[in-house]
Amino acid sequence: MRAGGRGEGPAPLPPHPAADGSQADLVGGVLLGGQHPVHGGGGALRSCSAYAVRSARPFSGLRYALGQLDGLHHRDFEFAVRYLMRRDGCRDARQVGGPGDNGADVIATDPYGRRWVIQCKHRKDGWSGKPVGTPDLQVLNGTGRQVHDGDVLVMLTNGRITTNATDFAKSQRLHLVDRHLLAERASGSRPLWELLRAPPPGGRRATP
Repeated sequence: MRAGGRGEGPAPLPPHPAADGSQADLVGGVLLGGQHPVHGGGGALRSCSAYAVRSARPFSGLRYALGQLDGLHHRDFEFAVRYLMRRDGCRDARQVGGPGDNGADVIATDPYGRRWVIQCKHRKDGWSGKPVGTPDLQVLNGTGRQVHDGDVLVMLTNGRITTNATDFAKSQRLHLVDRHLLAERASGSRPLWELLRAPPPGGRRATP
């Protein structure tokens, strides 16, 4: 298991105009100048001061449209998933995907003490792209608990998942987030554990 994440990482969204109309670059999702970009209704950009990396507060209004997620590089997609977990209150959420990641791209502990291990599969063609199949889930199933000590194992994609993979997931207590569920999660405000039907009970850990 990895000792830590890979830093704040690249921005999951392109540069946006700052509040004063000037251009500001995003670094790791943080608007330079100490403010964090949060997308509200209608795509308007709002900003939150007093950014703290271990607080979910700056992420509370974060929203993504599917078109934004489709256009990301697969690594930026992983960071977007991480930011959504931060939004949900997982203060330690980190991106760990890369060579030798052993089937995990995002790891996070939720407020109930459950450790989430998420494998991300980005498809640039969305629903029309290559579906996630059983072999992808076999990797997650083989390492999520044994290597990453996960309580909740999730396969997440902006595409689709085969019927065989869905059946395999049910038999192995794996959770699936396909394009439809991702759209509901990314554009709404409900945490992932409320959208999934049967996450295991919490209580093993407590988030600091």
